[in-house]
Amino acid sequence: MTTLSPENSLSARQSASFILVKRKPPIDKTEWDSFFDENGHLAKSRDFICVNILERGLHPFVRTEAWKFLTGYFSWQSSQDERLTVDSMRRKNYKALCQMYEKIQPLLENLHRDFTETRNNIARDIQKIYDKDPLGNVLIDKKRLEKILLLSYVCNTQAEYQQGFHEMMMLFQLMVEHDHETFWLFQFFLQKTEHSCVINIGVAKNLDMLSTLITFLDPVFAEHLKGKGAGAVQSLFPWFCFCFQRAFKSFDDVWRLWEVLLTGKPCRNFQVLVAYSMLQMVREQVLQESMGGDDILLACNNLIDLDADELISAACMVYAELIQKDVPQTLKDFFL
Repeated sequence: MTTLSPENSLSARQSASFILVKRKPPIDKTEWDSFFDENGHLAKSRDFICVNILERGLHPFVRTEAWKFLTGYFSWQSSQDERLTVDSMRRKNYKALCQMYEKIQPLLENLHRDFTETRNNIARDIQKIYDKDPLGNVLIDKKRLEKILLLSYVCNTQAEYQQGFHEMMMLFQLMVEHDHETFWLFQFFLQKTEHSCVINIGVAKNLDMLSTLITFLDPVFAEHLKGKGAGAVQSLFPWFCFCFQRAFKSFDDVWRLWEVLLTGKPCRNFQVLVAYSMLQMVREQVLQESMGGDDILLACNNLIDLDADELISAACMVYAELIQKDVPQTLKDFFL
């Protein structure tokens, strides 16, 4: 067993403290611009900016630019001129990938059954997306979205296409203007979050660590989940596959959580603390009604229209609680 350092304890308390006071307004364009000097170099520390994003969030007008730093699309050490060069390079690289795909597409169709099956799955998933706002205005271009998803499937051998990627990619398309930005931001998002939403890479690990965390922090609940509620935790994989987006009341709430995950604050793998906090919302009902696995899953699926700030606050408090204890090495390695 290992106790986390006092420095980390202080950081976590600071990260969680914003739930105790009225939250400051999100970082707006004027404040964001003040973080850089006249040449576009960062004048504030990366840590300072990330903590502020955790505690306050980003105004929609600065989200696109900020995410390019958070994902690694742009280097935090770059100047404005260097960023223009990088963006031009990413545009050219995306165009080259598109041209490559057009050349090899016939070969993929003839030799790889998986390609045809995946292409059909993407097409079906795209058609399921509701692409209009409440006024009936079209929000996204489904053809462009389908093209980007196919290119991502062909080029990203680590993260094969899975159901849910179409909804995630849609949120990136809504955020930015150009296809090359949508494509690269999604790739960098997956890398930055350690592929935590990818079934064959991060999802199983998240579920295992969620079970470990429940056992450590809430042994009474853990005992129920291992008995009558057996299988409930492992059935929560859609939370991670969709990166919680179906639990929120608005796209802004989804972006709010995702940008916190990108900061790495207050810890790595914050998504597991988020899932733990959501489970705590149904804990009393589960224990009082002695629910079985299927009923627990139904109660969890009914967690919708959540407020991102409230959920982030709750997860930060879990982290603050966690580091006050003698933490098993497995948890320490996972969260730090």
